[in-house]
Amino acid sequence: MKKNLYLGLLIAFVSLVSCSDDKDDVQGKEYLVATPITANLQEFKEEAVAVTEPVPISESGKIYAYQDYVFVNDVNRGFHVIDNSNPVNPEAISFIKLEGNYDISIKQDRLYADSYGDLVIMDISDINKIQMVKRIEGAIYQQFWCTVGFDVDWPQADFYDYEDFDASQEAIVGWEVKEQLLSEEELKTKFGVGDTNIDIALSNSGAESTSPTSGDTGQGGSLARFKIVADYLYAVEWSSISIFDITDLDNPKVLEDVYANGTIETIYNQGDVLFVGGTQGMYIYDISSPDKPEFVSEFVHGTACDPVVVDGDYAFVTLRGENSCGNTESGLYIVNVSNLTNPELEKFYPLEGPYGIGFKGDNLFVCDGDAGLKVYDKTNVNDLQLVNHFKDIITYDVIPLKNSLLMIGDKVLYQYLYLDNDLRLLSTFSLK
Repeated sequence: MKKNLYLGLLIAFVSLVSCSDDKDDVQGKEYLVATPITANLQEFKEEAVAVTEPVPISESGKIYAYQDYVFVNDVNRGFHVIDNSNPVNPEAISFIKLEGNYDISIKQDRLYADSYGDLVIMDISDINKIQMVKRIEGAIYQQFWCTVGFDVDWPQADFYDYEDFDASQEAIVGWEVKEQLLSEEELKTKFGVGDTNIDIALSNSGAESTSPTSGDTGQGGSLARFKIVADYLYAVEWSSISIFDITDLDNPKVLEDVYANGTIETIYNQGDVLFVGGTQGMYIYDISSPDKPEFVSEFVHGTACDPVVVDGDYAFVTLRGENSCGNTESGLYIVNVSNLTNPELEKFYPLEGPYGIGFKGDNLFVCDGDAGLKVYDKTNVNDLQLVNHFKDIITYDVIPLKNSLLMIGDKVLYQYLYLDNDLRLLSTFSLK
């Protein structure tokens, strides 16, 4: 009897081990799989745009001037609206919540902005009662193929599971990461592992002229991604220029995009010529036919962040390298553009870590990041003279207005009064 019992237990044990081995073969290995947490796309976009009371700024971005108002970008969150009718004592009016936003541009009381790839139009004729006019969905290129909340961090995972995700109806507002046992067959059918034809769609890699702002069109700084020229709005996004005919201010026509040769970041015009700053070069476009910009030439440089302004025959390009922007030496590149088809480097001046740049007359204003604001006399581009250096401040971008210079720093708006070949601090306004 005992023999039979032991024999039965032995057979059961061997069978269990055998089944366990077979199960391991079927289930494969454990992997971290991230599944998107979603929200209704339409509701998500509607909630991303609003006008509220003034709030503290989170991260300083670019600036924009229109009539007596200054708009200060809160990176990816929106714009702080400031009444600057008295530059000595500016006052915060409101906050325009524009999540997923990079820039704005204004013409005749119509504010144009991007929000998660859509073009948003607002009526600011009554600055104390800003009204939504229209939203044109998908009008501006997005980096990703779906809408992802600006504050969503990409999780560390082996795979991203989009099987139940509908990009046309849903936005990603977070991630759930879990360990899953996946067989080789599941890896191939679900995530394309081993299939060389699979294209990974999403991964974990994740300027204006110096004339003063008028009653018609506003003015941005050298970091601008939006630029209005006459009846056209140009919006720089990733590797393309989105073009809109805004003859009818409330009903822009979406025109065909123009694609650049690389990643582009900023836009500036001198007459009928666009100068587009990119991480690998400056690109020149002819907009004499404004609806169809025509590529003219490019000035290639090493990988770096690259705003540009142009005065006559010279383009002034600040490159910020030796960091996440790239490995190019940081500095000011002065490029001779007298022959637009063949731009050539005229002179290079080393800098610490420059951001925006602007000019008025013979004065060149350079925001050299943590190294402060530097003012140069550019009468002779081959021998720039440092006129003044405002140290111990962090500087991002400038707008040279008719009577004063606007500068945005780390959560602070600075204003300077022009003097003979110099500047005097007029006011500081904390956005904290």
